[in-house]
Amino acid sequence: MKRIIEVGSLAGFCYGVKRCVDSIEKDLENGKLYCLGEIVHNPVVIKNLEDKGLVIIDSLDQVDDNCTVAIRAHGIEKEVYEIAKKRNIKLIDYTCPNVSKIHDIVEREISDDTFIITISHKEHPETKGTITYCGDNSAIIENEDDLNNLNLDDYKKIFVVAQTTFNEDLFNNLSTMIKERYSDKEIVIKNTICNATSNRQKEVRDLASRNDSMIIIGGAHSSNTEKLYKISKSICDNTIIVETVDDLDMSKITGTRIGVMAGASTPEVSIREVVERLKEE
Repeated sequence: MKRIIEVGSLAGFCYGVKRCVDSIEKDLENGKLYCLGEIVHNPVVIKNLEDKGLVIIDSLDQVDDNCTVAIRAHGIEKEVYEIAKKRNIKLIDYTCPNVSKIHDIVEREISDDTFIITISHKEHPETKGTITYCGDNSAIIENEDDLNNLNLDDYKKIFVVAQTTFNEDLFNNLSTMIKERYSDKEIVIKNTICNATSNRQKEVRDLASRNDSMIIIGGAHSSNTEKLYKISKSICDNTIIVETVDDLDMSKITGTRIGVMAGASTPEVSIREVVERLKEE
């Protein structure tokens, strides 16, 4: 049975991840380099960079003063910059420009009369960084229950942003709830989901609607990959998610039309190996 394999045109590295990985690889030509947190959520990428000399750390407490540390694409908490300055630690900042833009936006909105909401996953590293730029009058919400727990009666204005890799449908739903619930206030909704995420989610919907099986490739801890899987699964029930070709169970692939999509931190080699395996069977 000959399979028709359709790979998403947007599968793989987004601009922010490619910029970060390429820059780190160039920096590593000069020797070992520390990185605060996993540079991206993909074990293949991390292993490749660690083999070249990248050392992942969880805190600046793990390095000496006067050293050099790279900042990953997800960004970091605001206070880390202050700590680094005091300890004369040089930071090479590879925060995704889309994430940095959110930090700038919310900082400009801080006031006593404004409450800032970031629609995000609470445990995601990008979110943990962004919330530190939002001031005291702020909260993270990722579902309706979180919204129900907020009391915003004392504020005149509500300002809303999103994690760059958040599910756009869920963001729109929560934004509508906010506008309906607080119609007496000034509401500003900034859809800060990056274009790469938005377009990738649209493409996976299209792929899932016309293929018999779907394969989503990406790191197990990748937020944007997980969202692609959930979107695809809601349309094409026979959707599976794998980190690498080693996770691919061919017995789960049915039908003649196979769609393939990959998360924003998935390297080309992982996509190529999965496609080659599909062609072999």
